[in-house]
Amino acid sequence: MMKRLIHLILGLAVWLLPTTSIAACSIALALTVDVSGSINEREYRLQMDGLAEALRDPAVADALVASEVALILVQWSGAGRQEVSVPWRRMVSHSDVAEFADLAQTAPRAWNVFSTGIGDALLFTSAQFDEVADCEHKVIDVSGDGYSNEGSDPLEVAQMLASQGFQINGLAIEDDEFELTAYFKHNVVAGEAAFVFTAETYADYPRTIWRKLLSELIVPIS
Repeated sequence: MMKRLIHLILGLAVWLLPTTSIAACSIALALTVDVSGSINEREYRLQMDGLAEALRDPAVADALVASEVALILVQWSGAGRQEVSVPWRRMVSHSDVAEFADLAQTAPRAWNVFSTGIGDALLFTSAQFDEVADCEHKVIDVSGDGYSNEGSDPLEVAQMLASQGFQINGLAIEDDEFELTAYFKHNVVAGEAAFVFTAETYADYPRTIWRKLLSELIVPIS
């Protein structure tokens, strides 16, 4: 019932938006997925399937198209191990959203045995934004299930990127880690209106990424 009500409200909000107030590209949104050694194959599938399902949701798809959002998918693990799994694509139609969701869901896993380098993941991802310089908002969406234990200090990197106009949001998958949400809040998320959402387990990830995407897409176009 709540999800249906949210769909109705968001659909009305998007429909009422004056087209003249929307930039050609309102948001460049980088979706970064943790594929370090702490994540098994079932958990990887929950992440990728959950992300694809969230993108296909009508309310999310409508918001993506309304603002012609640019999307990119990055997989990351330890220091020096980051990969663009789906390059930047502009969401100018619902078929663009559906295609990106399909590519995300079928993307092969890049790594599965290495450490967790959140700072390096942020640096790598931020470097990809030169290709979408026309977009008004620069948002990096970081999901992960552990503390950074290799590479650049995520706090220093996040603060530097925030000073450059980036918004870094987090999705902490608590599962086996204690107070991971607090760690993300103090060491990863940065920038104006930045936030962190919590998935208590991997089973909670699909619903949490859906809620997170809506939050990222609604604020800049409201």
